[in-house]
Amino acid sequence: MDHILRDHPAPGQPIQLFAYGSLIWKPEIEHRDERPAVAQGWHRAFCLRTHRFRGTLDRPGLMMALDRGGQCRGVIYELPPEDPATQLDRLFRREFTVKPINSMPRWLKVQTKDGPLQALGFVMNRASPYYAGRLPPEDVARTLARACGHWGTGAEYLLNTVTQLEARGIRDAGLWRLQSLVADEIDRMPAP
Repeated sequence: MDHILRDHPAPGQPIQLFAYGSLIWKPEIEHRDERPAVAQGWHRAFCLRTHRFRGTLDRPGLMMALDRGGQCRGVIYELPPEDPATQLDRLFRREFTVKPINSMPRWLKVQTKDGPLQALGFVMNRASPYYAGRLPPEDVARTLARACGHWGTGAEYLLNTVTQLEARGIRDAGLWRLQSLVADEIDRMPAP
């Protein structure tokens, strides 16, 4: 946390946070403003294997992370300027779920309608044992259709993300394709 605060690209200004997945529909932190943004050099990907939350040891799930390459449309949250350490502590507790850390905090270059800025984002630690790499969409769909943990199903996680992106005017064709593949997988599953 000290490192992130020390390297803040605009000292004295509120922290801008880039959200691309569950932070959009379950932010769990205070924010004053929200606006669309694009992170250059990163894309959202189901590349984080999880045995908790939306998966189990017997049936691991997948969650999204920002992985290298491409671009990602999401939103910027402006955090309250008061007590940034407390805000970051809460945010880091949400994001740091295993050791070694799989979601690394990093200042990202993002583009908004008002111009470029630096925003805090969480990117995939490719050295993490939970990094799944680049998986074919069919494999991701199969996993999401079957995985379930104490936070819910992988299919629900995808649907929440697609729904909230759409509500903000962000259409991610890759996620919509994945949504269709997951629905097909669920349709093929035997009835309980």
